[in-house]
Amino acid sequence: MSFSIDPIGVIHSPYKEKFAIPRQPRLAKAGVGEIHLLPPYNQLEAVRGLEQFSHLWIIFLFHQTQKQGWRPTVRPPRLGGNERIGVFATRSTFRPNPLGLSAVELKDILVQKGQIILKLGSVDILDGTPVIDIKPYIPYSDSYPEALAGYANDIPSSSLTIDFSNQALIQLEQYQVAYPELKKLIIEVISQDPRPAYKRKSLYLQHYGMRLFDFNIHWQIIDNHVEILYLE
Repeated sequence: MSFSIDPIGVIHSPYKEKFAIPRQPRLAKAGVGEIHLLPPYNQLEAVRGLEQFSHLWIIFLFHQTQKQGWRPTVRPPRLGGNERIGVFATRSTFRPNPLGLSAVELKDILVQKGQIILKLGSVDILDGTPVIDIKPYIPYSDSYPEALAGYANDIPSSSLTIDFSNQALIQLEQYQVAYPELKKLIIEVISQDPRPAYKRKSLYLQHYGMRLFDFNIHWQIIDNHVEILYLE
């Protein structure tokens, strides 16, 4: 059996590439997003009553890794990138059916020039991602405080310290009006240490770039100390 599924919307988020996307929405609260509904689903009737819910389940497509296929075992970053476990015991993007699932806050529902926009809280989804479905989050049935989560039972910890160069601080000041949360987002994202797991033990100076909004953020790290160099 096979099925054809059409997207019902598109995600807009600060994350322009897979690298540095937080592994869970609540880890970078400044990284808010939107869903823009697509025709024929872009109609108020389809979201009638949704304003009663504070949070949503977003089902989406891992469209950038879809063509790479799936793998029966993967190496989760939480296990240091060395230990392999079954794909169904992870949230890896390399799945038989490349679907993702996120619980996000619904802040508002807007209509702008005929376009229905769901204003969301923090997201962990790539900009331009196709949305397959939206469902209301129901606390009494969807929340299990006593649940166990194996190797991912605790919030990820980080020992990184982060400083900004004078050049980066000047640039952030210049863009403060248009991007008031940019500095906070940079700190939240890098605090999660987005480097590949095998590079986290390196004692050598490493240089990286990450794309947030319309910027390529250049930074370097050595001995768990990060310096934000400049914005391109």
